Amino acid sequence: MTERNLSAAHDGALNGISAVVGIGHSDWRADHAAVRQGGKPTDSYGYAAISFKRALDDAGIGKSEVDGLIVGGPMSYERSSEVFGIVPRWGMQADSSQAVVAAMMAIRCGLCEVVALVYGNDQQSAKTQYGGPQAMGGDANLSYVYHSPFGLTSQGALYALMQRRYMELTGSTERDLGQVAVGQRAWASHNPAAIMKDRPLSLDDYLASRYIAEPLHLHDYCLINDGGVALIVMEKSRAKRQGRKPVAIKTAARYDLHEGSTTLRPRLLDFYHSGHTVVSKLVYDAVGLGPRDMDAVLVYDSFSCHIPFALEGFGFCGIGESGAFMRETGIGPGGKLPINTHGGHLSESYMQGWAHQIEAVRQLRGEAGLNVPNCRNIQYISDVVGRVYSIIYGAD
Repeated sequence: MTERNLSAAHDGALNGISAVVGIGHSDWRADHAAVRQGGKPTDSYGYAAISFKRALDDAGIGKSEVDGLIVGGPMSYERSSEVFGIVPRWGMQADSSQAVVAAMMAIRCGLCEVVALVYGNDQQSAKTQYGGPQAMGGDANLSYVYHSPFGLTSQGALYALMQRRYMELTGSTERDLGQVAVGQRAWASHNPAAIMKDRPLSLDDYLASRYIAEPLHLHDYCLINDGGVALIVMEKSRAKRQGRKPVAIKTAARYDLHEGSTTLRPRLLDFYHSGHTVVSKLVYDAVGLGPRDMDAVLVYDSFSCHIPFALEGFGFCGIGESGAFMRETGIGPGGKLPINTHGGHLSESYMQGWAHQIEAVRQLRGEAGLNVPNCRNIQYISDVVGRVYSIIYGAD
């Protein structure tokens, strides 16, 4: 995209028109333990309903005020409305990043004023497969299903290919990558909701752990757990009158990379950097901020290598320099660039990006397990299935 096209693609129409006023989630630790013991606390809708109720309570509003609903897969929008006992005048199904963007768009267009973003997933107890011949039922519109005739259905294997190529090109090492898992486990140790809260991890522990798909170790992989997450997003002027401290959604942007009917090529060829470049310019120019203005960064981390790729692509450091950057800057507690301050998918819970959104709110409210001092701006970054997103949240 040219400079002119970039400007036209993001004219600021969505900037600062909405805010998060309520958050909630299910009991990830307790439910994870229960499922490991053979139980099934509830299903996807049950986890979502628990989270929705807690988000409403946090916002201090009743469900009758909700006039928009966005749900995450594997839930149905229609069925969710029935389960929650609401009658929204607008709604849809979306992933975590698109849910936030869609809520901003709906509010901007006057389709609704109070949007509930609700996610539930019983993936652990339902034994959902994210690889193998029956991945997601065998017919999902995902890259590893496209490649099933060739045997490449494992997401871990796909990211292992990315990481191996990156290491060969840049000289990066497993020790460099291990900083991600170690840093996020350190953050999780301060988070009462984190599944891995009580399991410390050193760099030596990381390096000694078994390979799942070399060069990725056990601790480079996300958790798989049941759970739910909910956010209440409100038109900003109404949010200010609500009484609960709102967290502004300052801006957001998306750019897609699809070639050859799959998302394999943009990952392996440039680690999503071409998409990172476009989206970083969109969000930073929209609000007059840059990487150095971010007090914390939250990155979608189904695998640990998302973090170094995103740091380089969004300009926090140069291409191939993320290992040294993380080592010198520090990404764990006490570091200069806190990353995934809740423990992320690797150590808190795997809520497919939804829990990252509520961590942004907790940090900006000063209500996290361990708060980042003087936190004013938090950036969320996601680069999965051919799409790059970024959302910037700010203290209002």
